[in-house]
Amino acid sequence: MDRTATAVVEGELLARRGRLESALATLGRPPALVRLLDDVDSALDRMERGTYGLCQTCHDPIEPRRLAADPLLRFCLDHLDSEQRQALEEDLALAGRVQQGLLPSNDVTHGGWEICYHYQPAGMVGGDYCDLLTPGDDVVFLLGDASGKGVASSLLASHLHAVFRSLLDTPLPVKQILTRANRVFCESTLSAHYATVVCGRALPTGAIEIANAGHCPPLEIRGGDVVPVEATGLPLGLFCTADFATHCLRLDRGDCLLLYSDGLTEARNPEGSEYGMERLHEFAAAVAGGSSSRRFAERLVADWSDFRAGVPPADDLTVMVVRRAL
Repeated sequence: MDRTATAVVEGELLARRGRLESALATLGRPPALVRLLDDVDSALDRMERGTYGLCQTCHDPIEPRRLAADPLLRFCLDHLDSEQRQALEEDLALAGRVQQGLLPSNDVTHGGWEICYHYQPAGMVGGDYCDLLTPGDDVVFLLGDASGKGVASSLLASHLHAVFRSLLDTPLPVKQILTRANRVFCESTLSAHYATVVCGRALPTGAIEIANAGHCPPLEIRGGDVVPVEATGLPLGLFCTADFATHCLRLDRGDCLLLYSDGLTEARNPEGSEYGMERLHEFAAAVAGGSSSRRFAERLVADWSDFRAGVPPADDLTVMVVRRAL
């Protein structure tokens, strides 16, 4: 771990130590809190000696994604004992169930729109984020990707879910939703963390207001024409005062908007070639017309799987199809 990151973690641990001492003074020093304070002091001592982030058995670096999720770790995966391994597996299984529970309803039909998504983490948990809400007659849709891999990115994705859900209770314009979400996300995460997000609001008139915070460009699909909706701002979490512009689209009956994560376009086949944007454009132009949102999503995921030809996915996959049904 580099010095800047270590300094940030040290500051957080010192703040947590202060809260622990206050709790101990109030609660009469229960053993569990005493042990936790000892663990925090041990981590701070390793920082002072320059051994923080190294496995205490083999002295190799602990996996960064695990250390980001739990800064008190002392052993790499190869040197966990059987009890620790079982506890880790149970925690991952629970985290996966929690993450699945945060996913929105699928096959949403509302206000003349038909929306379907496919969410597939590369492991037990993933860093992709998607959500659907139906405030009034509108449909608000979000799809994003948190930085990092595994547990650390899944925690960021869950944090995004909470941030956006707290904002979408009010009828804010898309630009303000992203601006406020960025400020909250930036102020409540480490400086190295960020997330790309597409946020859109589909109206019963067929209009869509959409903003893209550094994410893969959604595809507006009209018959055989495929037009990317490029980014209108930086990813969330880079700068607290970032601004976001919006695009305004209008879709007719049968037109679609396709959102996806880079687990789709960056997937590789046995020869090492990427699925890529060209294949995605060609597939969308050929298949979108006349397909329901569910059928389109299913055929796209099948094409992605066929392309990989058995190569395990290296990243999470999320696709969402927003189709004008009326």
